[in-house]
Amino acid sequence: MFSHSIDPVFLHLGPLAIKWYGLIYAFGFVITYFLLKHFIKKKGITLKEDDLDTFMFYLIIGVVLGSRIFEILFYQPAYYFTNPLKMVAIWQGGLSFHGGLVGACIATFLFCRKRNFSFFVFADMIVLPAALALGLGRLGNFLNGELVGRVTSVPWAVKFQNFDGFRHPSQLYESFKNFFIFAVLWFLKDTKRKPGFLFALFLILYGSLRFLVEFVREPEVIIFSLTMGQWLSIPLIVVGIFLLKK
Repeated sequence: MFSHSIDPVFLHLGPLAIKWYGLIYAFGFVITYFLLKHFIKKKGITLKEDDLDTFMFYLIIGVVLGSRIFEILFYQPAYYFTNPLKMVAIWQGGLSFHGGLVGACIATFLFCRKRNFSFFVFADMIVLPAALALGLGRLGNFLNGELVGRVTSVPWAVKFQNFDGFRHPSQLYESFKNFFIFAVLWFLKDTKRKPGFLFALFLILYGSLRFLVEFVREPEVIIFSLTMGQWLSIPLIVVGIFLLKK
């Protein structure tokens, strides 16, 4: 068993504290940028470099807004609507993956429609760096000692600060899950397939595996015996299956 005593702050610059999580989050967008650039060049897609910069701007705005809105509406509505100024304090945490995914899809759709690109061709490229970035992001959650698992007695349990008992390192389970999804998508990326296949597979794999991990993660909201994370993962599986059969 392991006692978590990792400092979540990477660097102090006077009153400014740069946290590991923020650093990893930014690194995820950098990875996305360069992998997308690689895929676009490899596939021979006609896209100006400033178009990719524009898309990354769309993507960052979509991910941040979507993840924050879902956190407010589905996880802590009472808290945020009684403390409205906290809604914009994203540096304090509180970002929902499912909302980030919806925001990313909307941003991608708007960008593709404006540039007359295929949404599904673009989405197939994005899910690869997205899965990798998500894997790194969950490592950031572990370093922060947040989004902990349920109390357990397994040998690899972790004692997190400000939480009672030893708990599942569910952040590491989720990190492994995302790296696994990345490996599967990477293996299949050069196979012959219809546009949207990798995107659909990402939705199914993420939704299914996230549903399972939620059983060992400390629930924030429970509705009819399922966590909010499980309820929000079900539509991903359904949409993914629908896209595969389409």
